[in-house]
Amino acid sequence: MLELGVEDFELYATKAKTLPANQTNENLLIIYGLYKQATVGPVNTARPGMFNMKDRAKWDAWKAVEGKSKDEAMNDYITKVKQLLEEAGLPA
Repeated sequence: MLELGVEDFELYATKAKTLPANQTNENLLIIYGLYKQATVGPVNTARPGMFNMKDRAKWDAWKAVEGKSKDEAMNDYITKVKQLLEEAGLPA
């Protein structure tokens, strides 16, 4: 597997902001969870209450990737953002 560095991760974090607005919530949550795992590490907050659906979904997406190392999360994030850029017909 190609080892990507922090510079690559930061580049794709910037590129992720150029994704078209029509991304599915599922894809947005995947990249959110991977980003948080890569930058913060394991979940460090309590799960939001059931009436806070948006933050709860984001928390769940982060929790779902909790076992990944920061490097794994960075590599998976880059891979997912590349895939979404290619699907949108944008340069990856």
